[in-house]
Amino acid sequence: MRIQSEGVCNFCKSTFGNTAIGKHLQSCEVKVKVQSFEKNSGKVYLLKAGAGPFWVYFEVDSQNTLEKVDGFLRNLWLDCCGHMSAFTIANQSYSVAPQGELGDKSMKIALKTVLFPGVAFSHEYDFGTTTYLTLKCIAEREGGIKKINVLARNNLPNFLCHACKKSSAQEICSECEEEEKSMFCTSCAKKHKCDEEMFLPVVNSPRMGMCGYTGE
Repeated sequence: MRIQSEGVCNFCKSTFGNTAIGKHLQSCEVKVKVQSFEKNSGKVYLLKAGAGPFWVYFEVDSQNTLEKVDGFLRNLWLDCCGHMSAFTIANQSYSVAPQGELGDKSMKIALKTVLFPGVAFSHEYDFGTTTYLTLKCIAEREGGIKKINVLARNNLPNFLCHACKKSSAQEICSECEEEEKSMFCTSCAKKHKCDEEMFLPVVNSPRMGMCGYTGE
């Protein structure tokens, strides 16, 4: 079953669904007012990253690098053991540790040289137990910002326990191969066949249940 998710605009605090909030962020009056005080020194990109019910909209200066976005995604959603990662843009791989013989390029490349509004691309973290993200450059505007700013992020979806189908899931069994049978409320987790050491917390990240990831 497809899980729906909503999120809150960090400017006006209104709640929207995934698609609607992307449109809202381009015209939010509070956002426009706040950003009117910025120095118009260049271009700022509005990007979206997501996987299933997890998504985040964020702004980044076009002069920043793919490496900077990689670090942002790691801190927000992904990093557990310092695994390798790479972006793919127009069939070109940009790796955190590029290998020339494989045709990789470095992430130390300015966003403005590879992105523009409408470009869809992807990100992979951990080439063993991989988390796949899809990204898109939604829009650009005049301005200049020093850090990556989160504009909106999904709220944690209400995942139901796969055993009782009533209570909210709090634990996920990393041992179970069938994802649709691996999430449990605290009570049902105690009755599950797998060892307690195999359980990881349900967190607001597409990395949950993978490779010891416990979230923020």
